[in-house]
Amino acid sequence: MDFKQLTALVTVSDVGSVTKAARLLHLVQPAVSRHIRSLEEEVGVPLFERTRQGMTLTPAGEILTERARRALLELERARAEIRPDRGPVQGIVTIGLLDSTVEILAAPLVESVARRHPGVSLRLLGAFSGHLRQWLDDGAVDMTLLYNLASTPSISVTPLLHESLWAVAPPDADLAGAGALTWQHLTSRPLVLPVAGHGLRTLIDEALATTGVEPTVACQTNSMLLQRKLVASGTAWTVLPAAGIAQDVATGRLNGGPLTDPEVSRTVVLALRQGSRMPPAVEVVATEVVRVTRRLVENGAWPTARAADQPD
Repeated sequence: MDFKQLTALVTVSDVGSVTKAARLLHLVQPAVSRHIRSLEEEVGVPLFERTRQGMTLTPAGEILTERARRALLELERARAEIRPDRGPVQGIVTIGLLDSTVEILAAPLVESVARRHPGVSLRLLGAFSGHLRQWLDDGAVDMTLLYNLASTPSISVTPLLHESLWAVAPPDADLAGAGALTWQHLTSRPLVLPVAGHGLRTLIDEALATTGVEPTVACQTNSMLLQRKLVASGTAWTVLPAAGIAQDVATGRLNGGPLTDPEVSRTVVLALRQGSRMPPAVEVVATEVVRVTRRLVENGAWPTARAADQPD
């Protein structure tokens, strides 16, 4: 396998067409087809299903494409790190962001890195904590936000902030007359919750267990966007960290407030792999994540949050 073959594989898988891939790669179509055919001959199995609708990866193709994507990313990182000039820090840094933090953190982080380190290129991946932890272990991301995690022999953790869980209600819900939003109050509503086994769902289940009431779970999903849409439509209520709904509450698309009795919070941390040399670009971006997050907490842009080093 060579660089050109792997690049052709990844590009065709992204666009679903040899013709479009050839255009993007500035190659003639037969050259791209030849790269794919050579790979298939080398591994001994088809990598694509060729249909009228385009090129679709086979199961074997999905496995090889995932590995090829990581290999190409590592080559890009290496090239950026070993450039001979001694100027500003350069490189590619991939960051995992918790879905609930994307809206509040992504834009200021990208702006800050671009202004302070213009030679650094960011790649942001959003997901739930379980996926992010797996991507960090696999080396698919250089660093990631996680929560309620302590350092381990393989992972270095920097606590960033503590934030409360909120009850999230439809926009027409009259919360002013409800008094404190308790978990007991929440169980009287149909709920849309993260799927069982998800880290946030574990926190929710532990809190609900203290009420002694079995909640009505109308739906389970692995999509925070779907949770918000179902609540906005009036279908159900849910529970999310405040950062994940701050903009929706501010614009009136959703309603909500901190849950009490018991109060439940999570600690958001920045996690990096240990045991290998940290490239300069990764180091400066990690510093920016800490700095930008702290600024958002201090100026009140991150609702209900307090810095991890701030006492209760």
